[in-house]
Amino acid sequence: MLINLTDVLTSEGKVVEKHVETELLQLSCRMGVFTVEKKTPLTLTLSNLGINKASVQGRMELTFAMNCDRCLKPVSKKVALDFARQIIGPDEHTEDAEDDDQNFMDGYQLDVERLIQNECFLNLPVKVLCRPDCKGICMQCGADLNEGKCGCDTFIPDPRMARIKDIFDANKEV
Repeated sequence: MLINLTDVLTSEGKVVEKHVETELLQLSCRMGVFTVEKKTPLTLTLSNLGINKASVQGRMELTFAMNCDRCLKPVSKKVALDFARQIIGPDEHTEDAEDDDQNFMDGYQLDVERLIQNECFLNLPVKVLCRPDCKGICMQCGADLNEGKCGCDTFIPDPRMARIKDIFDANKEV
């Protein structure tokens, strides 16, 4: 969805508040593709800060379908977006400025979907757990350790001591 910001960027002191229903159904990134389960309407406050300068403040909550990083069970993760960005009109925007800084602007149009995606990328959790004490899965058989022990041998020798063990094994009498 595109919102025209011509009035906000050209009228000093102008403040506009909007409630926007977004069309975002999923988020694709390097961590995977996450489906949006629930979302609240985006509340935007657009304020003029001077000639060709404006502030965009927004608030929204999204719930994504993700997987636990340890046991791979499905998890619903709530992400609260609360952001404030300053934008510059296309007349003031220079070629030297980084394109990533305002990649959600197309001339005087604000691309709401791209803005929300950028904010989601910044606010996604680094580690998603189904519960704080999740034990994960067994490295050998793949059993869910939250449901009980699997019975596999969990002894992992210290790799720093492997060479010493080889020396002792070589000197054993048969």
